[in-house]
Amino acid sequence: MSLMIMKHSIPDTIRSAMPEEKNAEKFLSQIADRFVGSEKVETSTILSKLVSIRYKGKGNIREYIMKMSNLVTRLRALNLELSDDILVHLVLISLPAQFSPFKISYNTQKEK
Repeated sequence: MSLMIMKHSIPDTIRSAMPEEKNAEKFLSQIADRFVGSEKVETSTILSKLVSIRYKGKGNIREYIMKMSNLVTRLRALNLELSDDILVHLVLISLPAQFSPFKISYNTQKEK
């Protein structure tokens, strides 16, 4: 019964790629094995977004920084630890030239 419920809740494209299984536990194990690689893809995609994102001067700078922070949080959930110091430097690198005084001010402070 549980196997039938699982199969009906999974999209046809995924279900058709799975071999026939009579045991619900083995079926779940096969699905987990198939999606291990997707964590690597997700990590790569998020990391790629994080290093390529740029602030274009439109919108709220706070929202932009929160967006970058959210990407780091998602990477941490995927067991890729990035320190807050790296996040700060990535934010500073991604800011346009109009933020140069802010960057200089940050870099001249003794505190992190």
